[in-house]
Amino acid sequence: MEQLNVTRNAYRFDKNKKQSKNLLKKRKQPRFGICFDVDGVLARGTLPLPQAIKAFRKLVDDKGDLNVPVAFVTNALNRNEDKASQISGWMDVQIDASQMVQAQGPLEVFKGFHDKFCLVIGQGKVTDIAKELGFKDICVLDELIDAYPLLDMVNHDNRKRIAIEGYVEKKFRKVEAIVLMGEPKHWESSLQLLVDLLKTDGKPDHAPEAVPETHLPVIACNMDLQFMDRACMPRYGHGAYLLCLEALYKKVTGKPLQYTSLVGKPSEITMRFAEHVLTRESRRLGYDEPLKRIYLIGDTPEVDIVGSNLYQRYIKRLRERQQMLRDSNIESSAKDIYLNEIYDPELPESRQIPKSATLSKQTVDQVESLLVCTGVYKPNQSHEEGGDEKNYQGHRDFPRITELYRPTHTFTDVNEAIDYILEKEQCFT
Repeated sequence: MEQLNVTRNAYRFDKNKKQSKNLLKKRKQPRFGICFDVDGVLARGTLPLPQAIKAFRKLVDDKGDLNVPVAFVTNALNRNEDKASQISGWMDVQIDASQMVQAQGPLEVFKGFHDKFCLVIGQGKVTDIAKELGFKDICVLDELIDAYPLLDMVNHDNRKRIAIEGYVEKKFRKVEAIVLMGEPKHWESSLQLLVDLLKTDGKPDHAPEAVPETHLPVIACNMDLQFMDRACMPRYGHGAYLLCLEALYKKVTGKPLQYTSLVGKPSEITMRFAEHVLTRESRRLGYDEPLKRIYLIGDTPEVDIVGSNLYQRYIKRLRERQQMLRDSNIESSAKDIYLNEIYDPELPESRQIPKSATLSKQTVDQVESLLVCTGVYKPNQSHEEGGDEKNYQGHRDFPRITELYRPTHTFTDVNEAIDYILEKEQCFT
């Protein structure tokens, strides 16, 4: 609560100016973009927050169109068109599907996997979502269970059915990669079959002589251990499912599960993709000045704040490498290649941006994390930043660093956060 009070005291300005209807009348090109988390910031479950509706009124012109580059960075799993339509209805502002950066969003640039035969895990319209991202050859868990009925013995109904009716195994191609978009309905069956796939290199029709040293590629979207819905307490998220998969694989094989890539907040991959989306949106609005600042408004320190601060560190390291290369004696032709290199030697492989990714030029220098108190974070709950090591809730590939949990500012709600941004930027005054 102390940090919240400090922010409030440090941030006082004329209320009439803050709420002026003429705030957006005079335009100049914004050099910033705003990333909104959704659950806990704009809505609780399917109910929009009144403060969010009020905030969006300050970001539109006389025609009701957004005046600044905006993206929605959420660890939800939906079709972009469906989520954009939902937010449009909440805020009474036209939101385009291209502004969505959902948990699976960065997979759009994972073109090296788009032609592989991928098993896609998740609920809802996962097949449509995968195709929307560019995946051309996919299967789902039910198809795998149908092909290998003896593998799903944790399902007692399946066990009884086989005892009565018998079974027939079907030919099924070798799975080449596993894409975990979100938690499935029946965790027990999927956990069993995923471990089977990893142990048999994608072809679970035989018992392996030994566990492979390197298993199938595994891409996971959304590492949230919990999320805030309409219940009085946070609910288990996809991160809880991943924790179960990691523990079972390690218990059964004695080896740690290796992720090819982890996307969704707080990964650097997702924040880099969010900058790409904001740049694209800026161009769509008719602006040609490069973006220099990103404001991310979120309600979860472990996800939103850590993600913002990790990306700030990523940018800092990138600038240092670029400067070092400019000052070096490398030939100009080779130097251009290195200056465009997105590989960060300080990150584990699971957090690297794919080298083949096609993204807009990286221009942002500053990332501000704005924490609001309408979701997971509660200022009246006394706790150490990020929890102690014993109670750390982040993913194992994102080590706990206390400084990463500190937001740039803390606000009561998203409306206060938008007031802060507009006052600081003086973009439309």
